[in-house]
Amino acid sequence: MPIPIKVINGGEFLIRDLSKDDIFVPEEFSIEQNLLKETVERFINEEVIKDIEKIDNANGDFSVLKKCLKKASDLGLFALGVPSEYGGLELDLTSFALAAEKTAKAGSFSVSLAAHIGIGMLPLVYYGTKNQKEKYLPKLMSGDFISAYCLTEPLSGSDALSLKASIKLSGDNKYYILNGTKQFITNANISGLYTVFAKTENGDFAALLVERGFSGVSVGGEEDKMGIKGSSTAQVIFDDVKVPVENLLGKAGEGHKIAFSVLDEGRLILASACVGAAKESLKDAIKYANQRKQFNTEISKFGAIKEKVAEMSAMIFASESLVYRLSGLYDAKVLSFNIEKGSPGYYEKYRKALEDYAIECSISKVFSSEMLDFVADNALQIYGGYGFIKGYSCERFYRDSRINRIFEGTNEINRYLIPGMLLKKVKKGELPMGPEIKKAAGFLLSSIFEYEYDESLRFSDEKTLIKNFKTMFLITIGKIFEEYIDKLDKLKDEEEILFALSDVIIGIFAVESLVLRADKIYDNSTGLKQKLLDSIVKIAAFELNEKVSLSFKKALLYSFSGDDLNIMLSSLRRFTKYIASDLLASKRFIAEKTAEIENYVF
Repeated sequence: MPIPIKVINGGEFLIRDLSKDDIFVPEEFSIEQNLLKETVERFINEEVIKDIEKIDNANGDFSVLKKCLKKASDLGLFALGVPSEYGGLELDLTSFALAAEKTAKAGSFSVSLAAHIGIGMLPLVYYGTKNQKEKYLPKLMSGDFISAYCLTEPLSGSDALSLKASIKLSGDNKYYILNGTKQFITNANISGLYTVFAKTENGDFAALLVERGFSGVSVGGEEDKMGIKGSSTAQVIFDDVKVPVENLLGKAGEGHKIAFSVLDEGRLILASACVGAAKESLKDAIKYANQRKQFNTEISKFGAIKEKVAEMSAMIFASESLVYRLSGLYDAKVLSFNIEKGSPGYYEKYRKALEDYAIECSISKVFSSEMLDFVADNALQIYGGYGFIKGYSCERFYRDSRINRIFEGTNEINRYLIPGMLLKKVKKGELPMGPEIKKAAGFLLSSIFEYEYDESLRFSDEKTLIKNFKTMFLITIGKIFEEYIDKLDKLKDEEEILFALSDVIIGIFAVESLVLRADKIYDNSTGLKQKLLDSIVKIAAFELNEKVSLSFKKALLYSFSGDDLNIMLSSLRRFTKYIASDLLASKRFIAEKTAEIENYVF
């Protein structure tokens, strides 16, 4: 699929002035992608949702779940990311994300499906040998095998590199002897093939393909979870399991690359699923609000409800914008390689693209999972007491949403990674931030704004805000570098500072994504759509500006004192100024249109 944007490297959005032509937006889905969207949506509505209560209340009986997964396989969903030479569809990442979005309303089923075709199968797709792919991919696509990703351990948690699972060569050098226990493994009890991460005798991180039928493999009891109750989550135990040496993925010592590269993609896929779940949660809540009457009036007409609906819609729009902006960046970079899919070197370059956008993947995961929790929480509040009663959809949405802030690396881990990965890029010379920091520092004591867009231009206030966010970020990071110039290694231990900086970076990417998206589609929109865009941009920019401003303030208060602090706080007030005139009218307009169509308006 041609992506009509130029390649922007990972993290580069922080130091470049970007325009609407630099991003991909959902309104540019191809005919094939829209067909995929409709097909997946129809499948979920007709074949899965009718069984969702059976799936969630099965108490460890996964027969209905497996039946639905088999139907998904028959539809071709198991083949989305598989190379065509092995019978797969080999779709781009945007299509993969779109499919994940449209399955999300199915909760437990969606999690099982995503774990299988995502982090379960992708290690084999990206790192497997030809023989490994020929042996296992047909079984994985047909549903004969469901896959699982086995990284987390009982004592390692987020510290994945400290895992205890071990392998050693057998005396005849034909097998690796695998021992260890993996914790919280999605699809554990329905899987036929596990991708298992372990350490060799000399401490190398390795990945192996382990069949459920190998002697010594056992699965523990199902975890009694708060949400996604219909998916399988259990321990997987490996006791002197003999794994053929030809089942080693990649090379010993590459296990961490395999683990983390597929996690990057998994974070984007999870983010897109959060968008889908949030849309469904909003749709469900507004339908209820139109039916529920208090004081002889539908509650959708009350201002308190309208404000919730407007803010829910704005955060969904922001999340949707940044998710597909990121998938478009991936696909544009992969297309720029001009290498035939499946050819030698193709997957090496593809993995490099994944690595390059690791910052944006963590951003999308954190923002979208927290957006979904915000939407699900407000949806339940709209239901009132009924939302707390089992059997109503919003109760399931609320319970199911919470896991996303833990999946694919907790949000705390991802917040820690974002500035760390950024600094690594700067140190390697991959991100020329130094000159931009010096340029931004010139505005620290200046009373003149360099960035003020012509007010006659569309979204001029919001574009000025984006530019000022970036300037303030560069000023802040530059001053922090100065503060820690002789102790940069200690900065990694200042988690409170790093988390605040991370939230600033996340906010910048989100605001820029939604503003540029609105700008890009504005001229091809109707008058009503244009008014909706004007309103949603104002609401989202206002809400996110408040969050970014607070995060900036935390970073400054945690890092400086005295005159330096006063100067920085004064600059902050200048660079985060945003007057959202007619904000209340914008919120009411979005809420009323949402209630009118009983759906997300974009």
